[in-house]
Amino acid sequence: MTRVEVAIVGAGFAGIGVASALRRAGREDFVVLERAASVGGTWRDNTYPGIACDVPSHLYGFAAHPNPAWSGTYAKGAEIHAYLEHVVDADGLRDRVRLRTPMRTAEWDASHDVWRLTTPSGVITADVLVLACGRLTEPTIPRVPGLEHFPGPLFHSARWDHSADLVGARIAVVGTGASAVQIVPELARTAAHVTLFQRTPAWIVPRGGDAYSDADRARFAATPPELEALRADLYAEGEARFASRSGDSAAAAEAEAVARAHLERQVADPALRAALTPDYAFGCKRVLLSDDFYPAVASEAVTLVPEALTEVDGSTLVASDGTRHEVDALVLATGFASTRQPYAELVSGEGGVTLAEHWSGGMTAFASTVVAGFPNLFVLNGPNASLGHSSSVLMLEEQAGYVTRVLDARAGRALRVDPDAERTYTDEIAVAAASTRWMTGGCRNWYVDERSGRLALLWPGTVDAFRERLARADGSEFLPEPAIEGIPA
Repeated sequence: MTRVEVAIVGAGFAGIGVASALRRAGREDFVVLERAASVGGTWRDNTYPGIACDVPSHLYGFAAHPNPAWSGTYAKGAEIHAYLEHVVDADGLRDRVRLRTPMRTAEWDASHDVWRLTTPSGVITADVLVLACGRLTEPTIPRVPGLEHFPGPLFHSARWDHSADLVGARIAVVGTGASAVQIVPELARTAAHVTLFQRTPAWIVPRGGDAYSDADRARFAATPPELEALRADLYAEGEARFASRSGDSAAAAEAEAVARAHLERQVADPALRAALTPDYAFGCKRVLLSDDFYPAVASEAVTLVPEALTEVDGSTLVASDGTRHEVDALVLATGFASTRQPYAELVSGEGGVTLAEHWSGGMTAFASTVVAGFPNLFVLNGPNASLGHSSSVLMLEEQAGYVTRVLDARAGRALRVDPDAERTYTDEIAVAAASTRWMTGGCRNWYVDERSGRLALLWPGTVDAFRERLARADGSEFLPEPAIEGIPA
């Protein structure tokens, strides 16, 4: 049996970020459990052709670990994975990470005020449990009759089968979200043909971005203040984007005009343009960045089927309009189980209630981080901790800071969240979200939980606002028995 102060589950950005924050705060008694064979989270799992970040590289990293070596404005997936490996080594976390060690269960032991985690290598007892499992980890596989009998290569974009020979093949891609807009242009270059099933089009704006030269990277390395200033500029640009994404009329209209002009320039066929034009408000669903998706779809290499896939008949795919399409391989770019986190079934709090049961009406928390009925538990990247306008790493850093402040004030006591505090915070989110495009834009998005109709994934504000909200947490979010001192902001 292993005994630690803090057990962290997950070694992606969230897990590494909180481990680094604990170390900077002088806390050394922690372990990071990772089910896979390496760290990296989604940037380890997703290796599809063309994978890259759609947040500028110098904003998509930890403030404590600026990276002057990014290859360009938008980093490739392998670069980001390598960056996380670097952070682990730079902060001396390697010996704290247990690879190939999934958390099978986590149960709160009220008699000893500890968490007991079962793993394949034994039980871990921890005073504090941090769930840093990510929100886009478990692929969603659509329920399509006959799908299981498809005879050719069949896989989800997040589980790319590199052994499948797709060169010269007829390939179908299902979905037109963030992954698909990167995958389709890459496949179109070498496939015999690509058939793209689109249930709902996305608003797409120009990606732009440049490669950094050797001289650029050398200058960044030699002059840290320049790199810091670049990050500050990118941060300000991201915060300014909130207006257009959330529904400010003028900002949204301006951004939508950019998206429409982008489509107009790149797609000449009026009928195809119409099929690629969303019928919902700009910002309601995730806004995508691409300069090569529209040209690929408009080329002879791709056929757009603006319908859902409804049946698989051998190697024939049937769309909802009845059209039939013969293919050799099938790629599912169909997203993830975002509002129903798989780890929630494994975690049991007070009274044996699972996190999944507590969240049966949608994910909730106080400060998007701590949950009533689950003492000494912190959830990163969970309820209302994502962004629709800037880097999610910024939110993780704020959450990690909150974790360390709470632990500094804990003084060995069990922290039980006041249910009223969680309800009040949830109501605050609902009020702030009510007028946003995510709730009123006329689309179905993965930010809103279908069980409750609440905005469950996104923070309905800026990063500055999230930082300010967490800074106001003073310890009163926890029940007075046992009492704790105020948490310094």
